[in-house]
Amino acid sequence: MIENKITAEGIIQEALECKDKLSGSDFPTSIFPEKIREIIRTTNECLNFPVDYIAASLCFAISIGIGNTHVVRVKETWLERSIMFLALIGRPGSNKSHPLSFSLQPFLNADTSEAVKFKELYKNFEELSQITRKEREEQGISSIPQEPILKKFIVSDITPESIAYIHQNNKRGICLYADELAAWFKNFNRYSRGSEEQFWLSRYSGKAIILDRRGAKATISIQNSFIGVVGTIQQGILKELARGDRSQNGFLDRILFVIPNHIEKQYWNNIQLPKHIAPLWDNLLSRLINLDFATDSNGEVVPIELSFSKDAEATLIEWQHKNVDVCELESSETMIGIYKKMETYISRFSLLIQMTRWICNESDKKEIDQASVQKAIELVTYFCNTARKVQAIILSTSSSELLNSIQKVVYQNLPKSFTTADGISIAQTFEMPERTFKDFLKNNVNILFSKDKHGLYSKIN
Repeated sequence: MIENKITAEGIIQEALECKDKLSGSDFPTSIFPEKIREIIRTTNECLNFPVDYIAASLCFAISIGIGNTHVVRVKETWLERSIMFLALIGRPGSNKSHPLSFSLQPFLNADTSEAVKFKELYKNFEELSQITRKEREEQGISSIPQEPILKKFIVSDITPESIAYIHQNNKRGICLYADELAAWFKNFNRYSRGSEEQFWLSRYSGKAIILDRRGAKATISIQNSFIGVVGTIQQGILKELARGDRSQNGFLDRILFVIPNHIEKQYWNNIQLPKHIAPLWDNLLSRLINLDFATDSNGEVVPIELSFSKDAEATLIEWQHKNVDVCELESSETMIGIYKKMETYISRFSLLIQMTRWICNESDKKEIDQASVQKAIELVTYFCNTARKVQAIILSTSSSELLNSIQKVVYQNLPKSFTTADGISIAQTFEMPERTFKDFLKNNVNILFSKDKHGLYSKIN
């Protein structure tokens, strides 16, 4: 048995965890190193950033920072990149966009700096292109002027061809930032039925991009694509997102949804954001942005491969076995599809967390260790819970249809109004442990249950 030691550091850590929980967020902020958690807490306190939004946005930014530079080896021929499709859900004015802007600011700064350099290089290119070969030789310029390339991290243009063109100029990895994701998926199939949706299904997997540009001599060729997608969406538009084949072809399963428990409009305060917070985030993410990486003869990024340690692999396999068992008990085909996709995301999250700990000087990046896998499991659990909430909204049917067999029985036997203690007692008669019931209750507030006051709940349906 491991003996718990009471230390000053441990007490401070527990106090910080309690403070995070008091924000009303279910996001497992304990997965982050303290430097990241400080950013989450201070932006929440000073700027009213909902914890779920800022925490998930920081995760996404780190995933783009990693890009194609590092991959995790799951099996001999199975490599995963930290690609994420992320959607922040909330009503207008619920402060969704600002956390994303804060998280992506270091990339915007990098893009601005590159744009300034490109403008100067292009000016020189145009000047050299207008003089003769003899004039260039007289000036000591022997080579033919080459048109400069503009490298970007963030794009908003949503046509596959233009995004592929930009990605070819930055094979390290880019992201599509659509402040309103509705604009992204509403444009699917506008030119040919199914083509754009299939393009994005392939981007989730990091498959190769090969596009023949009409009227162009060269094709766009990227061996390993890395395009993350992030944006915001209003709760009322979720049903539109699920229209057509998207709920059947696995498209929705690939999107990680963030939906806080409480997304009410917050009062302003006069607390100023500490001056060191924005530079702290910029410095941390810059460790990834400025990473050196090798390329092959075709200009393709040669990633560093991280394998799982023996303990980490054992923990990962144990989780996967439990996930299979959950799928066997699950009655919702939609949720089964989501649980299966989480077997992809857990490897990506493990890589993301290992690299996050590295930029904060809390670990190396030689391999994925057990701590990172355990934290990845917490993150997967969070997104499974948010997926269940989103599916309840999309289906517009009784939310109880999304429950497994034991949850259904417990739900059906709960009275219209009940206390936490009464609910625990009823749950235990059907062999649902106290902790499991409390999690079931907490994860379904505003879906199956309304919280009337502390310790008192009512069934919504």
